[in-house]
Amino acid sequence: MTRAALVALLSHWRQHHFQLGVLILGLALATALWMAVQAINTQARSSYAKAEGYVQQFDMPGLVSPSNSLRVSDYVALKRSGWALSPMLEGSMRRAGQSIDIIGVDLLTTPRISGAVPSATEAEAGELLLSMLRSPGGLLMHPDTAAAVSEAFPDARIHLTTEVPNGRAIGDISTVSRLLDEPEKLTRLIYLGQGQPSLTALRALPDHIQFEATGTSPIDPGSLTESFHLNLTAFGFLSFVVGLFIVQGTVGLAMEQRRGLFRTLRCLGLPFRNLILILVIEISIIALTSACIGLIIGYFLATALLPGVAVTLSGLYGVQVENGLTVRPEWILSGLAMTLLGAAIASGYAFFSLWRLPILQAPSTQARGQQILRNFNGWALTGAGLLGLGCLSLLLWGGLNGGFVFLGCILLGTALLLPFCLWHILRIGQSLTPHPLGHWLWADARAQLPGLSLALMALMLALATNIGVGTMVSSFRLTFSEWLDQRLASELYVTARDDTQGAALLHWLEARGLRVLPIRSQVLQQPDGQITIYGVRDDPTYRDNWPMLEAQPKVWDQLADGQGILVSEQLARRADLSLGDRIVLPQGWPNRVLGIYSDYGNPHGQAIVSMPQLLRNAPDAPNQRFGLRIDPSDIPVLIKELQQAFNLERENITEQGKIKAASKRVFDQTFRITDSLKLLTLGVAGFAIFTSLATLWNQRLPQLGPVWAMGVSRRTLAMIDILRSLLMAALTALLALPLGLVLSWALLVVINTEAFGWRLPVYLFPLDWLWLTSLSLLAALLAALLPAWRLFRLQLSELLKVFSSER
Repeated sequence: MTRAALVALLSHWRQHHFQLGVLILGLALATALWMAVQAINTQARSSYAKAEGYVQQFDMPGLVSPSNSLRVSDYVALKRSGWALSPMLEGSMRRAGQSIDIIGVDLLTTPRISGAVPSATEAEAGELLLSMLRSPGGLLMHPDTAAAVSEAFPDARIHLTTEVPNGRAIGDISTVSRLLDEPEKLTRLIYLGQGQPSLTALRALPDHIQFEATGTSPIDPGSLTESFHLNLTAFGFLSFVVGLFIVQGTVGLAMEQRRGLFRTLRCLGLPFRNLILILVIEISIIALTSACIGLIIGYFLATALLPGVAVTLSGLYGVQVENGLTVRPEWILSGLAMTLLGAAIASGYAFFSLWRLPILQAPSTQARGQQILRNFNGWALTGAGLLGLGCLSLLLWGGLNGGFVFLGCILLGTALLLPFCLWHILRIGQSLTPHPLGHWLWADARAQLPGLSLALMALMLALATNIGVGTMVSSFRLTFSEWLDQRLASELYVTARDDTQGAALLHWLEARGLRVLPIRSQVLQQPDGQITIYGVRDDPTYRDNWPMLEAQPKVWDQLADGQGILVSEQLARRADLSLGDRIVLPQGWPNRVLGIYSDYGNPHGQAIVSMPQLLRNAPDAPNQRFGLRIDPSDIPVLIKELQQAFNLERENITEQGKIKAASKRVFDQTFRITDSLKLLTLGVAGFAIFTSLATLWNQRLPQLGPVWAMGVSRRTLAMIDILRSLLMAALTALLALPLGLVLSWALLVVINTEAFGWRLPVYLFPLDWLWLTSLSLLAALLAALLPAWRLFRLQLSELLKVFSSER
């Protein structure tokens, strides 16, 4: 009996191929979008773990200089005094447009480091070691890094290994010091002794050197990027939920269409428990089929989106992600589990309705509609409760997690309120329309609301997300553009090859009477993160242009007198600093906060002191970069003279406009992944409307037949059908606007501040709202065209059948 019942139930799909295709495609799209996001996140986190493990290998006990003044002479003196040490030099260089973090170690004395000597036989390892040590020296790089920059290293042999993360390189310290042009500088002396050094040895250390039990590794990229991946996961989950709306509507319709079959099977003796078991098997088969299709689509989608994500992570956080997508069991299992869970959730309400309604009741679309209408008030109450819960989470919990809970509750709560609001808006419109056909249009829209409610909820979520994220990105773009104009005030920027050339360049420029602004800095490793301290001259350029958020009176005069320090917004929030507070810095540095300035896009803390204060505390700060204030018309002549006098490469001389253009280009690439997900989400919502209208087509005939019989032509009915779809989409877009604005406020004021350390102003972009509304209307129009065309081409006999028997 059970087997025969299963065959009978599955025969429904042979007669409704389109409905089956919609169900499989809806679930496959939901799976594909979710799985693509999980694949990207997993690939990125794998790269972070690899990079973090690589860095932690160098996080060994050793001697460091807080003032970054460790020299080769210190190493020699300490070795002669009996210390067991191995030198290390870290730095960053830019070749072929790529930034590379490079580490130099003494390959003969350093402890075993993965990547310094890749897994190989003893003979191969020895041959590699000799190649690394022989002139001109060698570097170990990831294949992706080497592919981009190998030609820019003619003075070093490149050896490939996947054990070194992308964007990094390892070499012998002699090779690295030559490439970085730092023959005397060291960053760390690795301690090779057993146990802790004796107190006598520690007391004998020079004043500028101290012992650290562990190193000061850079900030964990996984923690830096967690907010980004949480945003990406939220986008994927939203797309998944929007796809489930398609599934829920289709499964509910299939249940209602088969109520007659259910009644027959029950009368033949099939137990209700067996009926539910058969339906579970059926939806499981469909879910597994959809999951396989979704996994394939998701893989190719993730492959297409991964390069954009890599650019985003590099632009926002300076971390590198391998471009090749590796198939991993975790995201495959995640996709399968989410598909089965999503199918269970989407079909759960249909099973519940089947259990609630009398099994012997005749199949009726009206019964299904009345059941949903009775739930509108319940949905509204649940939605109101979620809105209250979201507000409480923001007030009581706070932080990044509280912000995301607020967003989730607001989105879901408003979606549940939508059918209730639309129902009453349509009722008001119906009561205010005197014309009979117009009155019927509003009433017909109300009648179709139960079947379209899930699709409209999906459309509202997609529109609100597009408005919110679009407002955030556009506000960031506008603020970033204004900030670039303030920060990049100099007309020309010049970079010398080394400090010696930099000193000569500075003398040459000043002898010509030019206003020169040296760009010198010192990096300090603090317990709570890295701080870069810049020194500035007392110049009107900073007084007139620097983007201050808060400042004490006569802030620049106090800074020039060495009375305090300016800190970036990120550093102020991280250390909980306000004007007048004192920041913890090594002795000798000014520490009273005179002002707080904006520094968008920088994950690290930054501060500014006067140039004399910088040189007093860090006399060896690099002296290679300069900003020049000159008349723009004099730039071509000066560039030519600089190249002739100092033999500088053209890439070492950059005009202000080119820097701004490059920065804005990186900005646009950074948010390309966001734009792609926005369009995909809106596309899935449009498909949800289409499937709802298409699957509800047969149930529309009993409402259309009597109107046609009263003299309204099929052409007019088709136009009214299109107008009804546009009306529902327009009302949904109108209700989505305030939700999108609340979403943008939460992203800019709450999420962005907690995740990145800076707060952006909220700007409004009405033209973008108009564009999104137009897209939603276009989606509704395209979704309504097929049903309208079918109605226009419908045979008169089909409309007459409405009156042949009770439908």
